[in-house]
Amino acid sequence: MVTKLTLLCLPYSGASAMVYSRWRPKLPQWLQLQPVELPGRGARFDEPLHTDMRGLAMQLAKELRPTLKTPYALFGHSLGALLACELAHALRALGCPEPVALFASGTAAPTLRADYDRGFADPKTDAELIEQLRTLNGTSEEVLANQELMSLTLPILRADFLLCGTFEPLQRPLLNCPVHVLGGKADRATTEQLIGWSKETRGSFSVDMLAGGHFFIHEHEAKVLKVIKDQLEIHHRRHALAVSA
Repeated sequence: MVTKLTLLCLPYSGASAMVYSRWRPKLPQWLQLQPVELPGRGARFDEPLHTDMRGLAMQLAKELRPTLKTPYALFGHSLGALLACELAHALRALGCPEPVALFASGTAAPTLRADYDRGFADPKTDAELIEQLRTLNGTSEEVLANQELMSLTLPILRADFLLCGTFEPLQRPLLNCPVHVLGGKADRATTEQLIGWSKETRGSFSVDMLAGGHFFIHEHEAKVLKVIKDQLEIHHRRHALAVSA
């Protein structure tokens, strides 16, 4: 019997969790991908969007708690990284074990966001939001020019920017799990902002820098998956030994 480890993946601003679905066939059999869909998008499109990070994290934690039958890890990119960290705390508050690892990708640490999120809480016109998407180089001009698609995407993006822009770090017990950070060499998160994630845990910490801008997770998908697999292999072997002992 293969001992499973679940990888919960949180999406970035404006996205559905299904951006991770293409990872499924590229992961080993023991690593079970579980994209976490957020209210207001994808299959949950009819649900209201959240603008409060901790409220959203607690809602997701309550939904996920009954399904966490195996050890799990958390991965989030950009907004998803902040949310993954909050989700780890929310699950712990509900009495769940901590993740075996937290992967924080493509964003500043929770305590170093003053400059990173500057202006995110300010009201923005549709044109300003579209320009913000353009600067991130993750959306084609064809999509940006599609009014129907933009009418669906912009309300989600507006709420997600508020999630980040209104976020305030809390004083609370640190996590104990390892935190692994991924950054893009051409992304705007500075080395200091990425290393700041080390302050979120008593456990081990690592940083992997990859070529590319904000969406390096797609540009260099194979390298991102290798980092995840290499780090989680250790935890998988440890759990498999514990089960068989």
